[in-house]
This record gives sequence, C-alpha cells and structure tokens, in this order.
Amino acid sequence: MTTQNRLVLTVYAPALVGDDKRTLAAVHGMEKALPGLRLEWRVTGGRRLAALPQRDAWLVEKIKDGGFPLVCNGDESYPVTVMGRGSSGLFSPGGQALFEVHAKLPLDAAVIAAAAEMLERVAEGTHAFWGRATPHDAAVDIAYQTAPTLEGPPSPRRGLPALKLFEHIRSPEIPYYLGWLNYWSAAAAKAIGFPDPARDAELLTRARRTASGGWVVQLTDAPLDLDNPTHLDALLRAYERFPVIGGRAAP
Repeated sequence: MTTQNRLVLTVYAPALVGDDKRTLAAVHGMEKALPGLRLEWRVTGGRRLAALPQRDAWLVEKIKDGGFPLVCNGDESYPVTVMGRGSSGLFSPGGQALFEVHAKLPLDAAVIAAAAEMLERVAEGTHAFWGRATPHDAAVDIAYQTAPTLEGPPSPRRGLPALKLFEHIRSPEIPYYLGWLNYWSAAAAKAIGFPDPARDAELLTRARRTASGGWVVQLTDAPLDLDNPTHLDALLRAYERFPVIGGRAAP
C-alpha cells in the first residue's frame, strides 16, 4: 500500500485528563463507521504485529504523554492505523495543550463512503475543536502552507495562501487549515463565521449538522485532488471565504 492512496484523518481536541475514555471513543468511532473494521492489534518494538485481546483496557492503561499508542487492524495488505498524541501548550493555539488523533486508511470505495461518518464519530467522541480527512497527496500540498523555508515564511504550492504556525493562532477553536472533509465544532464554526446562508449556499449542499451542533463540511464530491483544477479552485475559494482559518485574519 503506497502513501499515494491513503486517507489521512486528524482531529484536535482538549487535552486528555487521567484515564480519559475519549481514547476509546476515537477507536470505537472508526470501527462503527467502517463495517468490519477491528483495530485490535499493536506493533511491537521488533516491528511485529501482536494481538490485543483486551484492547480497550490496554489502551486506557497505556495512556502516556497525553496520547495513546498506535493500534491497527493487523492486515498488512490493507493497513488501517490510529494513534493519539498530546501537544504541549508551547506549540498549540492560545497556549492550550491538545489531544490529537491521527489515523490513516486506504483510499478505496469503502473508506470514501464511510469517511464523513468516521470523521464525525471520531471528532464528536473526542469532543474535538476541529478536524479534517484528506487524501495524502493533497494533505502534503496543504502542509506546505505552514512549513517554514530557509528564507523564513512558508512558500505554499499551487497558489494556496500561507498560514500561521499552530502556536501563533490565537485559540484552539480556529482550524489550522482546510481539507477534503472538515469537522468544525459549534465553537469552531462560530469562530470562522459558518454558516452564512447567503455566502455558503454551495457548501451547505455538502454539509451536515452533528449532534453537538458542529458541522461536517465536504469541499468536493470526490476526494480532494489538487491536480484537478476544479478541486483546486474549490479549496482556494474556501480559503478566501474563511480568512480566519490559519490565523490570517482576526475572528
């Protein structure tokens, strides 16, 4: 499985506290969204797969440094992985420590069909501020929006706007960047000014409200492919519509 056909899912939530069950919510959310998925394996120090017969108890026990170890589906021909990590307030918006969940999945028809529900379940289950799910290739281009260069500021590809480093964004509710599928909590949606019925009519046709009052917003019908001029235009227009994203303008 190559990186070119992977879906990268990430959410940013308040920091874990003690034996926080939000670790389980992240894993359970993925399993509920994708039929047949069981994330009941770990990777040993020797790079071997080891079964986790008591996975949930093991995950809670292994919470460390604000995150949890990588677990996977045990199928090297169809790898699905998820892990959690803590982010220090020194490198996070508003100086607030965060809990980040990072998952990778094959970008096939089953995952594409389940992706919006999976992002919603993981984000809502972890009480995330915001999150996104994006194909790997597009995610690499988007990462250049914040990557410093030898000259200092980022030098984004494809005419995308430069974005602030995470620690320079004023609050954790403000998304760092956009993706193919975007989860915005109620607080994040308020911070960026979504929805405005007059300005967001097209986006609202691909958006759905969540139980907590947040939103899952899909930029393009098919997974984001920035070699497709229509997809690139959709991403550029979304950045123009939401200048608060990436810390480019004050809320």
